[in-house]
Amino acid sequence: MPIYEYECREDGEVIELLRSMRDADLPVEDPKGRGRMFVRKHSVFGVAGGTPGVGVGGGGHVHSGPCCPCGKPSNQCGAG
Repeated sequence: MPIYEYECREDGEVIELLRSMRDADLPVEDPKGRGRMFVRKHSVFGVAGGTPGVGVGGGGHVHSGPCCPCGKPSNQCGAG
């Protein structure tokens, strides 16, 4: 089963749940019992691979700050 993110519209808290694809868009009751309702949040993720140093559209490795998505400082990852 996939992991989905759900956000509380009242306070912005985000939770993750394993749910079937069939139930993914159904609202989630507050796991803490506070009466809040959580709705599915659009989630994004990164995929490693492609040509080093090639940005969006090229499927590569992009540095947009001091840390690389691979977890190393951007000047130490070896990908540009």
